[in-house]
Amino acid sequence: MQIITRQVKDKPLTVTIEYPELTESVKGLVKRIESLDISFSAYSEDRQMRIALSDVYYLENVDRKVFLYTEKDVYRLDASLQEIGKIAEDSDLVRISRTCIMNTSHLTGIRQLKNSHLEASLDNGEKLIVSRKYLRDIKRRF
Repeated sequence: MQIITRQVKDKPLTVTIEYPELTESVKGLVKRIESLDISFSAYSEDRQMRIALSDVYYLENVDRKVFLYTEKDVYRLDASLQEIGKIAEDSDLVRISRTCIMNTSHLTGIRQLKNSHLEASLDNGEKLIVSRKYLRDIKRRF
């Protein structure tokens, strides 16, 4: 594989992928690059903001409201976890419980708990519980 980069002023970021054969790894690469451009429209008090997927640590449903957590801030979303899962289907987001989706790009470690649950540690110090139902999904990512 060869990687070539060059700066082109006054043009948007463009990624060109040349391949001898369209394989699953090429398709996966395309999907990963596309996921880098995902962002969410979120609210902080009365301000609306765009939050890039790379800044999302996890999303949580609390009392029928979805909250997006970044390293230090919390935002409210007008979407369901199911809708978010579809939007970011081929991204680093993975469902870890009925009420929580985690961004695995911020995952620093996983620890087995006594009751067949896992504890996921994020790089901002947060710890999330992975329920038994979603163990297969998180293990598949690793």
